[in-house]
Amino acid sequence: MTTHLFTPTTLGALQLRNRIVMAPMTRSRAAAEGMSTDIMVDYYRQRASAGLIISEGIAPSADGLGYCRTPGIYTEAQVAAWRAVTDAVHEEGGSMVAQIMHVGRVGNVLNKPAGSETVAPSAIRAKGDMYTDQQGMQPFDEPRALTLDEIPAVVEDYRNATVNAFAAGFDGVELHCTSGYLPAQFLSTGTNKRTDDYGGSPENRVRFVLEVLQAMCSVSGAGRVGMRICPDNPFNNLHDDDPQQTFDYLLERVARMDLAYLHVIRFPNGRVQNLELGRRYMADRLIGNESFDFEEAENAVAAGELTAVSFGRPFIANPDLVERWQQGLTLATFDLATLYTPGAEGYSTYLRATESQ
Repeated sequence: MTTHLFTPTTLGALQLRNRIVMAPMTRSRAAAEGMSTDIMVDYYRQRASAGLIISEGIAPSADGLGYCRTPGIYTEAQVAAWRAVTDAVHEEGGSMVAQIMHVGRVGNVLNKPAGSETVAPSAIRAKGDMYTDQQGMQPFDEPRALTLDEIPAVVEDYRNATVNAFAAGFDGVELHCTSGYLPAQFLSTGTNKRTDDYGGSPENRVRFVLEVLQAMCSVSGAGRVGMRICPDNPFNNLHDDDPQQTFDYLLERVARMDLAYLHVIRFPNGRVQNLELGRRYMADRLIGNESFDFEEAENAVAAGELTAVSFGRPFIANPDLVERWQQGLTLATFDLATLYTPGAEGYSTYLRATESQ
């Protein structure tokens, strides 16, 4: 009997040797100045048997950083450091895309490089706090609203990040368009109070995302570009009055771009049926995410409901997740206390099943 999750597939220009995708996960192991590190090389190499690895969120600019110990891809040194990661993944036969993540208003000055700013579509502070190494939990910054003539430069940051990602050896790029970060802030009525061409109507609120995607696609074609969404996700104090209308308008236009894939996080408590929405517009290149187990994922792919499924938490403690599922082995559990701590412990120290026997 065919196990569909273990069969190869193609997403645009991306070749996947199986349909088990490693989801992007912030793990806070980068060094100063947004640099990826040797333990990140080990971590991603260990998980290269995934059909596709989607990196943790990588900032396209210094302004795009907001959390402690997260990486960027806007300097030559950062590009060189990421090259060590992608080389390691490719040496193991894997494929990897860079998730480009600008946090917008979701940041704190203690986590940002000197001279950078916290910017957003509108000057509305997000409710809540975030962790800083220096002073523990601190409130989100009050953002500065981007001026109309500054927006093209931010779009250009995404294009440059895409250029740099390919220079660093990534096979593709993914636009992070959820979790309350900058693209989602432009989309949502609760965070976008602009009265110019980037605010108000759905047509205006989706403009920034479409321009960013077009810029990213201009580098090496749409077949190497994906997008991740989770309509109606309230994370980081996000709210939209009508997410169904917003995302119907967005995806109808995105579907014309012929992207490599659409990566959709399901959200059972939301007002939008997210996976159904994704199937409506990009059914032939849809990656599903959020709390799938092996059986549910296998059934979804076998039924043609999803092209592939991404897994986050199972990959944390199981670098050999694909092999464990192939062999019917029990999965290890991860240590919650070391999810975001510095250093290798609880990051690249998890063993393969063959090593733990």
